[in-house]
Amino acid sequence: MTVPAPWNFELLIRDLRPRQISHVIFDFDGTLSWLRSGWPDVMTELFSEYLPARLRDADVLRELRRDILSLNGKPSIHQMRQFCERSTDFNASPPPPEELHRLYLSRLDDTLQQRMALLADHASRKKFVISGAFALLDELRERKRRLIILSGTAEPDVRREAALLGLQPYFGEHIYGSAPGKDFSKKAVIDRIIAEEGIQGSHLLSFGDGPVEIEFTKAVGGLAVGVASDERVNGSGAIDSQKREHLVRAGADAIIPDYRNLRGILETFFP
Repeated sequence: MTVPAPWNFELLIRDLRPRQISHVIFDFDGTLSWLRSGWPDVMTELFSEYLPARLRDADVLRELRRDILSLNGKPSIHQMRQFCERSTDFNASPPPPEELHRLYLSRLDDTLQQRMALLADHASRKKFVISGAFALLDELRERKRRLIILSGTAEPDVRREAALLGLQPYFGEHIYGSAPGKDFSKKAVIDRIIAEEGIQGSHLLSFGDGPVEIEFTKAVGGLAVGVASDERVNGSGAIDSQKREHLVRAGADAIIPDYRNLRGILETFFP
């Protein structure tokens, strides 16, 4: 699902006027953290098990994965509901969304726990943070920008994993995630940030590997960078073509595979 890409990002906006970016929002999984990498394939494999054997071909699996990534950035129960709603289209017979969600989280947690056990030192942590992220965060902190994590993953998990990865000091208390059993809206959090911080939407820059944060940032007049990160090899410099498809459609101003072209990012958005 990935294609080779240069480290320099793909700039999509034609008329990029200088902005006074004061607040930078990052999604977490796939945008900063690589701990849950491969989750789209775990979910695709789970869904495929409820398909008739004759339908488990590459085209159907691609369609399932595309559907999954279209909701990237929302709590994963949304993908479960979508699959169940579309089950007749796939001749599938899945269990209720809540049971499907439990199965998915159980499988993903097995991999997650194995990876978290490896986070014993700084070198290990870097393997599970998207390439170039620390350098970008260092630069933005030096420039006194407010850094914010906004994730559809459960907030206690995001906070714990950010701490284990050495990311928490960059964000302090500005780490937001979903709460089990409660509706979660990234738009509501963005609106609250704008109100509480006394800024305008044009002061926002967001980085995300799903369309949700891209759409909401653009809706308030901010700038958004789509991080079409490789779910299989961190630092490969490859663009996930399905992620890119959704990110472009959501209105991303640029597409990057990771953060290694630090100079390009800073010169474009912080001239």
